[in-house]
Amino acid sequence: MTLVSDARQKSVDILIPAFDEEEALPQFHQNLCGVVDRIPYTVKIYYINDGSKDQTGEILASIAQNDPRVVVVELSRNFGHQAALTAGLDLAQGDAVITMDADGQHPPEMIPEMLKLYEAGYDIVYTQRVEEKQPSSFKRWSSAAFYRTINQIGDTRIIPGSADYRLTSQQVVSELRKMREYQRFLRGMISWMGYRSVILPFLPAQRIAGQSKYSLKKMVRLAMDATFSFSLVPLQIGLFTGVIFFVLAAIEVLYVLSLWLIGKPNNLAPGWSSLMFMLLIVGGTLMFLLSFIGIYIGYIFQEVKSRPIYIIRTIHDHAFETKD
Repeated sequence: MTLVSDARQKSVDILIPAFDEEEALPQFHQNLCGVVDRIPYTVKIYYINDGSKDQTGEILASIAQNDPRVVVVELSRNFGHQAALTAGLDLAQGDAVITMDADGQHPPEMIPEMLKLYEAGYDIVYTQRVEEKQPSSFKRWSSAAFYRTINQIGDTRIIPGSADYRLTSQQVVSELRKMREYQRFLRGMISWMGYRSVILPFLPAQRIAGQSKYSLKKMVRLAMDATFSFSLVPLQIGLFTGVIFFVLAAIEVLYVLSLWLIGKPNNLAPGWSSLMFMLLIVGGTLMFLLSFIGIYIGYIFQEVKSRPIYIIRTIHDHAFETKD
């Protein structure tokens, strides 16, 4: 498969969120340039500095100074990976838009193949990690469990092992800009859109330097955003549990009535243990279900405030000028 003849008139924007990646960025940009210098597209590279506390901002400014294709977007604070990606997507104007991480685990060598698939007519080119190359058995297990669960309880199928390393057409990006929900899970949002897509498997490379910024807390938060944004099953659990307790109550009533009807009411042994057991079960279940309702209400509260998903402090585009 080869790129079509008019590909040189087309453009591709590459969006790269960065949070405390000072050690990896110089080598990463060099590796990226080694690939994009050879593709027949007009290339623009957006680095989104997501509130880094190290020298990431200074390094990105230096990269932009020496490479006119680079635009550095400085967010006012750390808004999170999905918000940083959204900031880049809101700015991207290329015919094709590629999102990837700055740690080197998303190999730039896949970009030409992604563009070939785009030229073949696909609006979305997903990448799928080969699970055996994930760094730990816990991460393999948790990732598999998450995708299995979300695909069972949700209405939108999300590709297991999918990453935020993907290509989307400008049409997809334009529609995605209309989706302004505050709690964002872009993998699910893009899958929900239903455009023509293809999956490209890849082996994650080793990190160039440093450690993953995706802590267990952040992974749990992303899983919660995915679950409560794409499924109502947690609320339906309340209905199912209520039916179970109603059936148990009906059985208890029938049991008590049967003892009165056969003249053996003395068999109803008085005691508080069974009563307390039921009270604890019912009370614990109610608290459990109320917490689900509270989370949904919290998500609604975040949405109705209508706060911006991110705030841009500055945009450094040395092809023109630095903008505030």
